[in-house]
Amino acid sequence: MTRIAIAAIAAIVAFTLPGPAGAQWLNLKTPGIPRTPDGKPILSGPAPKTADGKPDLSGLWRGDTAGAAETGKAMDTLKPLPWAAALAQKRKDNYGSESPGVLCLPPGPMVGMGVGKLVQTPNLIVMLWGGTLYREIFLDGRQLSEDPNPDWMGYSVGNWEGDTLVIVSSGFNDKSWLDGEGHPHTEALRVTERIRRPDFGHLEITETFVDPGAFTGSWTVPLKLELNPDTEEFEYVCNENEKDRQHLVGKASDEKSVKVSPEILSKYTGSYEATNPDTGQISPFTIEVKEDRLVLSGLGPSRSLTSLSNTEFSSPGGTGWKFVTNDAGEVSYLIIQLVEGDLKAHRIKR
Repeated sequence: MTRIAIAAIAAIVAFTLPGPAGAQWLNLKTPGIPRTPDGKPILSGPAPKTADGKPDLSGLWRGDTAGAAETGKAMDTLKPLPWAAALAQKRKDNYGSESPGVLCLPPGPMVGMGVGKLVQTPNLIVMLWGGTLYREIFLDGRQLSEDPNPDWMGYSVGNWEGDTLVIVSSGFNDKSWLDGEGHPHTEALRVTERIRRPDFGHLEITETFVDPGAFTGSWTVPLKLELNPDTEEFEYVCNENEKDRQHLVGKASDEKSVKVSPEILSKYTGSYEATNPDTGQISPFTIEVKEDRLVLSGLGPSRSLTSLSNTEFSSPGGTGWKFVTNDAGEVSYLIIQLVEGDLKAHRIKR
C-alpha cells in the first residue's frame, strides 16, 4: 500500500493541520502574557486591545484540539457539483500526488484555517507561515477589485463589526485545492471570514465559501485556535528537501478490499488520541462500525476505511491504519502510516 504524504492530507489528519513547530529562543518568554506565579500562561484572561481600542489578534496560533471535531463535521457539509466531485475522487485515487502541498505550491483559500503568526497594525494585518508564506488583509477602506489578476492567495480586505474582524477575499486562481479532499474551485470563489478573540488565549474563526461554479449553496467551516506562547516558528521551505512525490505511486482503487467480520471490527471501535510529533499537540478521534465498515470521525470529514486485512485498513487518499492488539486480542494502539513515518495513536476508551 502506498503511503500518502503528511502535506497532502492536511484535512484528513487534524494533527497535521496548524501547529507550527517551536524554534529558537526556547527559553525566552513571550512578553505581555498574563501568568500564574510559577510562570505558566493564563489563556482564559481578557483579550488584549490595541491603542485604538480594537481587539488585538496578534500572536502565534495553533489548532485547538477541542474544536477539531466541530471542524471535521462542518467539512462533511460541502456539496460539490458533479464535475467537482469527480475531480476530487480522481485526485484522491491518485493519492493526492498533484496536490499543492506535494508540489510545494501555496495552499490557496483554505490557508486562513491554518493561521500561524498574526501581526496586526491599524491598517494592515499580516499572516505568516514558516517565514516564507504570507497573506495580507488591508484595513484601510479599500475595496476589492472587480477584475483582479488571479492569485494563489487571493486578495483580502477587512473591517471591524464590533469585536469581530470581517474579511472578504476574492481573486483566487483555480490552481489550488479547496480542501485536503481534492475538491476544486473556480476563479469565482469568494470567501468571508469572521475572526474574534473571546479571551486572551483563543481565536474563533468562521469561514464561508461561495463558488457557484464548483458547489451548491455556501459552505461554512468553523475553526478554533489556541495561542502558542513562548516559542517561534521554524523556517519552512517545502522544495528545499521535498521527498514525498516519489512515494505517491499507484492508485487507491487498486487496493483490494477483504471481508472482515463484524466481531473483529467491533474490537477496534472507541476513542483514540494521536500526538503531532512536531508540536506535541494531541488530536482526538473516534472509530465506529457502520454498515459492516469502520468509520473514522474527528480528523477532518468522516470517512469509511477500506479493509485490507483483519488488522490493516486504508482511508481515501492512501493513509494506512494498522491496529495492534495484545495477546488477549484487545487493541493496544493504532499505527497511522504516512510517507514521513508512522504515528502512534493510543486508544483511550472503548
